[in-house]
Amino acid sequence: MSTRKRILVVDDHPLVRSGLCQAIAATADLEVCGEAESWREVLENILAAAPDLIVLDLNLRDGSGWSLLEQLQARGELRPVLVLSVCDEQVYAQRMLKAGARGYLMKDAPIESVLEGIRKVLSGHLALSETMISLTLENAATANQPVSPMEQLSTRELQVYEMLGHGLNNRTIAEHLGVSHKTVGTYKARLMEKLCLRTTPELILHASQAQVVTEDSDPQD
Repeated sequence: MSTRKRILVVDDHPLVRSGLCQAIAATADLEVCGEAESWREVLENILAAAPDLIVLDLNLRDGSGWSLLEQLQARGELRPVLVLSVCDEQVYAQRMLKAGARGYLMKDAPIESVLEGIRKVLSGHLALSETMISLTLENAATANQPVSPMEQLSTRELQVYEMLGHGLNNRTIAEHLGVSHKTVGTYKARLMEKLCLRTTPELILHASQAQVVTEDSDPQD
């Protein structure tokens, strides 16, 4: 019987998934038990895959890795999660840890660091980049300093912003978050106020451009 830990790789970029799966398969202590590119695919197959750990991208084909994590948590099916993303660590990392993830690394991290992060999480430790550790200490030391508009967003506001950037409509966002269509409208109004935007089209453009900036970065496979 294999003693290798089973890893589920969730990412909507085939090249990223392939590179990560190859690296995991080449180790003596880890193996890939499945791949997924969408929110629904994971929810439908998580029990059959039986992973010891999930490597999770925040930007999925049909929604948000963030909402996926929350859904797994609510269903009692959450496994240890290492988030591997292009989204700004300073904005997202601490929020994802609060949501139940056990680590957050950027996609441009060396593959050796990603494998080390997987092993840290499997061992019960947190996996964060040196940059994020430094930012956390710096933020603690300057707790009263002004923060950027993005950092002022609540967890739900940031989730709605992220999904708008991926082209999801109010109905789909409401389904992912388990809230009403009206509540999504309230979050959008708060987003426009905090980001100093006047209309919904301006908000959607702002969110879309933020996604383009992150996804156009050149992560290592």
